[in-house]
Amino acid sequence: MNRVLLHCCCAPCSLSCIDPLRAEGIEPVAFWYNPNIHPWKEYEARRNCLLDYAPTIGMETLVLDLYGLRGFTQAVAADIDHRCHLCYEHRMEQTARFAAERGFEAFTSTLLASVYQDHDGIAQAAERYAAQYEVTFLYRDFRPNFRAGNQRARELGFYMQKYCGCVYSEEERYRKAIQRDKAKFDALLS
Repeated sequence: MNRVLLHCCCAPCSLSCIDPLRAEGIEPVAFWYNPNIHPWKEYEARRNCLLDYAPTIGMETLVLDLYGLRGFTQAVAADIDHRCHLCYEHRMEQTARFAAERGFEAFTSTLLASVYQDHDGIAQAAERYAAQYEVTFLYRDFRPNFRAGNQRARELGFYMQKYCGCVYSEEERYRKAIQRDKAKFDALLS
């Protein structure tokens, strides 16, 4: 296994994965597929940061560019509290399918670098779709590299997102401010 398809949620998280893979003699090929990221400007900023960075380190990048607001929200609207697992399932399935269709022996994901995501849920989804599409899921726990990768991203001037990507996680990011504003306006209406 010389090349592996590396699903990338963003350039900062990729920094936690690229060097460790290359140290093993594995060449990652970045794969952008993230229809969960919203709004469009957030999606565009994350995608473009990865596309700008990859050539500077000689990393091939493949893009399945589907901004998926409607599809994503329709898929998770019935069960917003479990949206993350639906999101992992969808992105890992598409990555496994893409890897199989393009002749990659294996795939992995930068999602495995985040200390904020359900690591086991991501790995389980990837394993399931690896079996379905007859491609290897290259499991690595990239979390030990997370803080150093983020620090390096800041040093490189990368766009640094403030939430995982979906509109619901953005709402969670601002929850305290939303509640504060609601209380303020409720008091004005009383």
